[in-house]
Amino acid sequence: MKSPDSPLSARTEIERLVYRYAECIDNGDLAGVAELFANGRMTAPDGSILAEGFEDMLAFYQEIIRLYPETNTPQTQHVMSNLVVDVDENNGRATGSCYYTVFQKTNELPLQAIITGRYRDTFELREGSWQFRERQTLPQLVGDLSKHLMRFT
Repeated sequence: MKSPDSPLSARTEIERLVYRYAECIDNGDLAGVAELFANGRMTAPDGSILAEGFEDMLAFYQEIIRLYPETNTPQTQHVMSNLVVDVDENNGRATGSCYYTVFQKTNELPLQAIITGRYRDTFELREGSWQFRERQTLPQLVGDLSKHLMRFT
């Protein structure tokens, strides 16, 4: 058993990255999301790069995520599940995938799931900590995104 002062396992650090992403989005912390990808990128289902690095990622999220003034959040709840992580500690690389379901409730929209899908992730160990290298978004069921994403309204 590890002592309370011992470092987290690679899998636990990576799980925290995955869950931190959801927490940052739901809290309206777009700079926090961008920081998670300071050395990484987000890609579309076809593999094309949507944004890469901190500045590009921040601009991308500021352009598409609708933040509501009363809360400075998108009024969403991202639920991450079915997380699978495979770690190659010898080479400082890992891969992962998870499902996501995004719920939203606004003054105009009753509580509902607005999108579900999967993320395919690659991670790398940089300067002693695990970081996103790439996140590919693979939407599967798409509902009303008009109150969440500005680009798709």
